[in-house]
This record gives sequence, C-alpha cells and structure tokens, in this order.
Amino acid sequence: MQTKLPKISEKRIALHVSRVAERAIRSGHPWLFENAILKQSHQGKMGDLAVIFNKDRKFLGIGLFDPESIIRVRILRALKPATINQQFFEEKLRTAHQHRALLCDSDHTNGYRMVHGENDGMPGIVIDRYAETAVIKLYTPAWIPHLNDVVAALKNIFPFERIVLRLSGNLKENKYNLFDGMILDGKMLIDPIIFLENGLKFEADPQKGQKTGFFLDQRENRARVEELAKGKSVLNVFSYTGGFSVYAGRGGAKEVISLDASKVATDVAKRNFSLNQPASIMESTVHTIVTGDAFDAMTKMKKKGRLFEMVIIDPPSFAHKKSQVEGAIRAYKKLTRLGVEILAPNGILVQASCSSRVDSELFFDSIHLAARQAGRQLNEIERSEHALDHPIGFPEGEYLKCLFATAR
Repeated sequence: MQTKLPKISEKRIALHVSRVAERAIRSGHPWLFENAILKQSHQGKMGDLAVIFNKDRKFLGIGLFDPESIIRVRILRALKPATINQQFFEEKLRTAHQHRALLCDSDHTNGYRMVHGENDGMPGIVIDRYAETAVIKLYTPAWIPHLNDVVAALKNIFPFERIVLRLSGNLKENKYNLFDGMILDGKMLIDPIIFLENGLKFEADPQKGQKTGFFLDQRENRARVEELAKGKSVLNVFSYTGGFSVYAGRGGAKEVISLDASKVATDVAKRNFSLNQPASIMESTVHTIVTGDAFDAMTKMKKKGRLFEMVIIDPPSFAHKKSQVEGAIRAYKKLTRLGVEILAPNGILVQASCSSRVDSELFFDSIHLAARQAGRQLNEIERSEHALDHPIGFPEGEYLKCLFATAR
C-alpha cells in the first residue's frame, strides 16, 4: 500500500440507544443515527467498533463508528455478537460472490458489482470488478482502518492484479482525499482497463473516472436498448462514456448520437464505440459525438426540427437530499418534455433516475404527466429496477428506476 492506513482501535465504544432505534435494528435496518444514542461510553474515533445495547443493556449489534456523520454507526452484525476481522469480511464476500454466480461464471461479462454496500451486509462500502482489477469505494471513512482486513479477505476470494481505493465525493473534499485513487494492493495502473459486458468491450478508469470508472448498474437496461434499437436513429443524452450508445450500435441502430457535457467522457465514448467496430453490424452505424449541455442541445435540436426514433435520458442524481426532490422532479419533467418533442411518432423514450430520494411512483407519474403536457401519450413497454449485482435489502437502498415507453 502506498499510504499507511490507521490502525484499528482495540477499545470498543459502548452505545445505549432508544426504543425506536432498537426496533429499527431488530427489523434489519443497517444504520444507527446520531439522535438515537442515549449514552456513549467514550468519545471514540473514526472506524472504531461500536457495540450497541438497548436500554436494558441487551446486545443489539456491532458496527463501524463515524463521529462525523449523522449515520453514527454502520451496523455489520445485528442481534448476534461477532468478531469483526478478516474472517468475518471473507464470509460476507463469499456470500455476495455466491449471489452473483451467474455473472462470476460468465465468459462474456467481467465487469460487475461484487459488493453492494448495506444490501450485502457491508454498509458504506461497494466493491466493483473490472476484469482483473477490483475497485473499493467508500461512503464513510470508518472503513479506512479496516481496509487491510477487507483487502486480505478479497484476495482470498479472487486473485486480482490490483485493488484500487475510491472515495465518495463528500470524502474527497476533506482530509481523506489523499486516499482517493490509491493502489491498495498489486500492480500500478498505467492505462485504462478494458473489460467485457455482455461481450462488448468498454474502457474504464478506476482511479479517475466517475463512480468506480463505469456505470455498471445500467447493464440490463443497456441490453434492453440493444433489443429495441434496430434500424433506429438514437439520441443518448447524458451519455457519459457511451454505454447505451455501444449497445444501440450492436443492436443495429442506423445512427447514434452521444451527448454529454464532459469532453473527457465523450472522447471515451468515441473510443468505446471504436473498440467494438469490428462487429459488422456496428460498422453500418453512424456514431456522432456532441459535447455540450443536455438541456441546451436538446432545445436546439427541437428548434431545428430534428427527430429521433429513440431518445435515452439517463441523467446524474438530481436529489442528494430531501430538500432537492422538488427541483429534481422539475428537471426530470423538463427532460421528458424536451425528449418527446424531438421523438418521432411511435418512437421510444428510455428515461432513468438514479436518486434514492425520488420515489419510483413519483418519478414514473412525473414522466407521464410531462409527456401529456407536451402533447404526447406514453404507452409503457416496461419498467425496470435493480439488477442481480445491485440487490436491495432496505428501503433507502432503492435508487435505480427506468421507463421504456413508446410515444404517440
């Protein structure tokens, strides 16, 4: 490891919590909030193990302590005591690995999520695989003192060439930013990684790319686009590195436009398309890159009378907190109106949301309403949610939803 990690404290924190928190823990919720703590044995520090008791001093759980977050403890084991060490994490990893057996054993896909945080019993951490590289992403620094155990456990599951550490955006803005992008184990990374998804090749930059380098959660929606794209002109809005575009090309689209505000992303989208061009069906697809603001670009297309037979809208999360939900809905509705205004009669709208703050029904209802306000009626083809490697184990963990619909 390039940077020395802090050691695990041998002294555990004892916490006594409210009846409301006790009920939540007994029901399987993975978080203990700051305001639920009635008594704390000592101040403690980041990553300490916290043992949780109810008012009657009966054991409720054990987890990772984060003094800087309102989610004060991420619970690793509830109701039954456990020793938190390499063996404990290895058992968690093996269970998650078995759950993804269909992906792990595939010769056509070697990019997928190995651990999906709370939903795999490891709250605040995700682990993604890109070919022979594993990327660990942290949503709380409480995991940092435990990374030696996690890395050792991971290496016993899969012999990766390297393991990379990434941090969520809020962590990169403070004292923890020196850990972001570091190689925890294995070879240095010189060039981007090329991995497979359903037989298609994609480039990922685990050290500098968004998330862990690619949006793995849209794999099944991309495959559905491939099934629907034959002979169509396709606009991929918020295309990032062109995942949907590449699938549309293999599906036989006659034209694909990748639109994103980031030139770095659209340059990668161009390379990703080229990586798969030897396939004869993709050689007939005209792929065009447009770098610019999605709202402005779609408005200009509308003014020019430009129409597409498929419009894909997969924006970033517009709501990171409850106060942003109303604004997010306005943004989704505006995107829907712009999307259907440049959609040919009986064309297909594909629109997604990756915000857990936005309820699924509210999202889908908003799309339908916006389409009607634009004078179009949507006929749903299907709604999709989370893929196999992104399981959902508690309400706040549900974030991805996608609508496929034709517009009359």
